[in-house]
Amino acid sequence: MTVSTQAQIQAAGQAQPQRKRRELSDRAIVNLFIWPTLILLIAWNFFPLIYSLFLSFTDYSAIANKPPQWVGFKNYADILTDTQMWKYFATTGRYALVTVGMQTILGFSLAVLVREKFRGSGLVTTLILIPMMLSPVVVGLFWKLMYNPSFGYFNFLLGFGNPVNAPDMLAGRFANVPVPNLALWAVALVDIWMWTPFVMLLVLSGLKAIPDYLYEAAAIDRASSWFQFWRITVPSVMPLLMIAILFRTIEAFKSFDLVMGMTGGGPGDQTELIAVNLYRQAFLGQWRTGRASALAYLILIIIIAISNLYIRYINKANED
Repeated sequence: MTVSTQAQIQAAGQAQPQRKRRELSDRAIVNLFIWPTLILLIAWNFFPLIYSLFLSFTDYSAIANKPPQWVGFKNYADILTDTQMWKYFATTGRYALVTVGMQTILGFSLAVLVREKFRGSGLVTTLILIPMMLSPVVVGLFWKLMYNPSFGYFNFLLGFGNPVNAPDMLAGRFANVPVPNLALWAVALVDIWMWTPFVMLLVLSGLKAIPDYLYEAAAIDRASSWFQFWRITVPSVMPLLMIAILFRTIEAFKSFDLVMGMTGGGPGDQTELIAVNLYRQAFLGQWRTGRASALAYLILIIIIAISNLYIRYINKANED
């Protein structure tokens, strides 16, 4: 063995501990960044989750200078036996069914239309996506002004003349006709307008991922456009479409800011969604913290159950 070879071996032996020390140093730096983040996430998420679960079994008010009193499942039983609460759940269910259903239909249709390239297609797609980029509170206030019976422009667009004089004209034209409760559907219309682009965006990404050779092979076999749509397009985008439906269903059950910005749950309780009632019980003069915590966990259980159904269907669609 030559002298140069021995020197190389010694240099390699000295470099290996240095490399190991450098690796340990890198791992220490990684842990230095990860652990504070994990501790912060646990402190801000896990602890409130467990503490609110404890409060759901107690009689407690956040503004009362009294410790929580253990009542067991009384809060859950009171909620489940309260007919008014079931009314709010039914209102939320109708709201979710209408909004998610229309968003699915309109979002899919818009994605199919925008998929084909045409002059100005990029600009049209951008304009369609604008509503979902706005704040829900801002959208609620904007549409609240649009719906205003005194100076809103909805009456004007419906043919009642000057929007300032529209209330008097409306009262004279339909003086003896009962007016249906349309407040919930007015809010649902805004939600559909705002979040249909979200469904369109997910479906559009799925449409663009479909290989062209599938349609070419179907055309060679003289398959009709309707056959291609149901046998190629729909199955290919179904997983992404179901994910969009899942997200929108969860958000519909949690819908709060848009409703509060438009109606505050009124008139009466026509738009009193379950999330709005949860806020009303937790704050807004009631401060029934224990009961509100129990209601929050019931909503969580419902959302988890619905999500599991969607996830099973998504997994089945992926397998097929």
